[in-house]
Amino acid sequence: MSKIVILNRKKIQLYTVIAAVVILAGAYIGWQQSKPALAPAGDSPRVLQMVTGEFKSISDSGKELESYVFNPGTVIAKKGELVELRISGINGQSHPFVIEGLNISGNINKGKTTVVRFTPKEAGIYPIICQTHGDANSGGPMVGYLYVQ
Repeated sequence: MSKIVILNRKKIQLYTVIAAVVILAGAYIGWQQSKPALAPAGDSPRVLQMVTGEFKSISDSGKELESYVFNPGTVIAKKGELVELRISGINGQSHPFVIEGLNISGNINKGKTTVVRFTPKEAGIYPIICQTHGDANSGGPMVGYLYVQ
């Protein structure tokens, strides 16, 4: 047995409107999901964050061993963009530092955040060196890296 479905003009118009609404809603939802993220304004800096860290241990002979580090050890920026490097002092009282090749220096104090703003002109790897912890005898070397793409 076969069923015959008869559609009148009003039903065809209704189904056409429903199909158009579904298609338009799907297109709108797809468009909203594919919108690119807005880039920050040109004068907003790229914020890079680091902290000072300390590792302590006791050797087999009973000697206390200390090692100071920047964490993360490497931060990444782009050539020509404004950078705001924020280094927070967590361990150690004071960490005077230099960023070799960029003529930047500063001091990081425990419980405070040192903020340095600059625009790197050249791509490369720039060591961030703590001048207090420069070798193994002083719990170092305490070196982080700024990688400029």
